[in-house]
Parts: sequence; structure tokens; C-alpha cells
Amino acid sequence: MFERMRKDIKVIFERDPAARSVVEILFCYPGFHVMRFHHVAHWLWTHEFRFLARFLSHISRSLTGIEIHPGATIGEGFFIDHGMGVVIGETAEIGKNVTMYHGVTLGGTSWKKGKRHPTIGENVIIGANAAILGAIRVGENSKIGSGSVVNREVPPNSTVVGIPGRVVFREGNVYNDPTGIAGTPDPEGKAIQCLTEQVMSLERRLEEFEKRLSKPEDPPKTESAR
Repeated sequence: MFERMRKDIKVIFERDPAARSVVEILFCYPGFHVMRFHHVAHWLWTHEFRFLARFLSHISRSLTGIEIHPGATIGEGFFIDHGMGVVIGETAEIGKNVTMYHGVTLGGTSWKKGKRHPTIGENVIIGANAAILGAIRVGENSKIGSGSVVNREVPPNSTVVGIPGRVVFREGNVYNDPTGIAGTPDPEGKAIQCLTEQVMSLERRLEEFEKRLSKPEDPPKTESAR
């Protein structure tokens, strides 16, 4: 248990530049606290102490603002930054070294029993307020942009943004976008930028046309002028 705590503290120092000390992490990081609860609750769940597991996760939710079902499987190196509003469903599976920001939902789209929540591959980053829904898989080394809603498979080494989520970067297909924020491409921003450039071009042409119309014409030549 203490070895797992040591690794989690190391992960926080690696991924959160705001972390200043071990004491701060121990007392002020809800993502760290919720994983301590989840390890115990998951053990209880897998050993058929279902009520105790749910009750412990309920206490954890009240204290941290993060709801993780005790049935969810979470790998090592998992880091929740800020954490408020995170919801992780019962059949969700999360691989190693996943980073998740506040407001993320790993939810289901069916009332049927069985696998109904997402599987997240290793080294995935999920931005704030993103929702990943259904029994889909997000491939390893992928990024899910903030506010995205993902309801279909995500290939490995991809970046997904938008509602509904769509792949804007895939391994071997580089997407360079100067309007991206924190390294995440923004196709809507790119489209707006293109439209703005077209409007500005049309305005310049219109100004040139108005100048031509306002320019006085040369007076007609008379006989005497000849």
C-alpha cells in the first residue's frame, strides 16, 4: 500500500507543476485521496463485500467530489488533476499512466448489465469536462480534448475533439494548427480563421472597387483642346 502511495505521489510531482511538497499532496489533493479509498473499495467489491464497497465509495465521493464505482478497474500511474465532478462507471477500465482532468465522465449508454463503460488505453490524456460514453475503447497514447463527447472507438496515437468527438490527429497524419490550445488542435477555430481571412480579402477588394468608383473621370476633350 505504501509503495503504491509513493508511486502516486511521484506521478503528481511529474504531472502537476503546482505540487510543492509531499505534505501538500497528502492533505490537499482530492485525486490522491480518492485513489486511497478506491483501492480499498475495489478490493471489497472483488471479494463480494458489495455493500461495504459501495458505502466506502459513497463516503469518498462526499469528501472528494469524485465518484468512482468500486467495480471500475484502474491501472498504476492514474492521476486526476483537480477532480471535482469526475464520474467513472462500474465497468470502466483504465490503463496505466492515464491523466484525467475535472468534470470527466466515463459513462454508459445502456441499461443492460455487462460491459457498458469505456476502456481507456495506457498513456491517455482526457481534458476537462470530456465525456466518453459506451463500451468503446480509447487507444493508447491518445488525447481527448476538453469538452469533447466521444461515443465511438478512438485509434491509438490519436487526438479527438468536438461534439461528437472526431479524430483530428492520427499517427502518420500530422495536424498542425496554430489555433490549438495546449497542443490540442481546434478544427472549429481553424475554420473560423479561414472564414475571417476570406472576409478580410473581400473587404480589401471592396475598398479598391469603391475607390475606383469615387475617382473623378477625366473631362471629355473639346475641339479647341485639339
